[in-house]
Amino acid sequence: MTMRALRLTAHDTPPALTECPVPDPAPGQIRLRIHACGLNFADLLMIKGSYQDMPPLPFTMGMEVAGTVDALGAGVEGPAIGTRVAVYGGHGGLAEYGCFDASRATPLPDALTFEAAAAFQIAYGTSHLALEHRARLRPGETLLVLGAAGGVGLTAVEIGKAMGARVIACARGAAKLDAARAAGADHLIDAETDDIRQMTKDLGGADVVYDPVGGDQFTAAFRACRPEARILSIGFASGDIPQIPANHLLVKNVTVMGLYWGGYLTFAPDLVTQSLRTLLNWAADGRIRPRAHHTYPLARTLDALDLLRTRQSTGKVVITM
Repeated sequence: MTMRALRLTAHDTPPALTECPVPDPAPGQIRLRIHACGLNFADLLMIKGSYQDMPPLPFTMGMEVAGTVDALGAGVEGPAIGTRVAVYGGHGGLAEYGCFDASRATPLPDALTFEAAAAFQIAYGTSHLALEHRARLRPGETLLVLGAAGGVGLTAVEIGKAMGARVIACARGAAKLDAARAAGADHLIDAETDDIRQMTKDLGGADVVYDPVGGDQFTAAFRACRPEARILSIGFASGDIPQIPANHLLVKNVTVMGLYWGGYLTFAPDLVTQSLRTLLNWAADGRIRPRAHHTYPLARTLDALDLLRTRQSTGKVVITM
């Protein structure tokens, strides 16, 4: 039996949709009939060969998936065949079938669609671990979210509000700011026309900064921090990695901390599992509303990646099989 899969065979060349055999699960693995796969900025870095956690070439792209268990490898007792699950595999998701470690499978509540589940793990998981575990965001604090209409940015707005923060959302253009407002933002800053530093200071300054953008926006946010602020460095969608003058950290006792969600799967997997359980409970209770903002069929994955590359997406982009 064969399947379609989006394979990357060389860096800096587009991945291609190919026919290949349906894989059999190895010991400790499950095989999924994949229904949806979430796209991430990291997929673009993988194509360039510059991502920090690269599988060897050639490989099937797609980091996070949702689907139905359809086979069990040796030694695997569950989840049972037919169970709806979400899995972070790191790669292998942009295909009609895929094999993944059973320990990474999270059963889905009935109310969560495959598309929403595929949009869920990295974006919500990153924001929850960043804000709750790393920054220790407290009710009543002011959270400044840069890139607030992106795949992780919208979840940071939503989770920040769920944690009781006052949220300032910074994004480019009216449409993206409208999306941030709908996610719960209290105040809006247009990165195209507004002075990020001055507007944040006029609102009392930031206690926590959530930054998936980097570049000049990091610098502006850094200068608008309150004493003992915490800055979360999530990524560098601008392509510009900021250089931090360490002596400036001393003036306001500011802390800058990094957050790579996938790294926790290596050194603290239980923390990821507990975070996802918390988020699934929040979704079931209506505190958060996971959803796919853009959906494309597998055959149009390159178009979907271009949406990320040109920063035209609002929220999460998901491929359906």
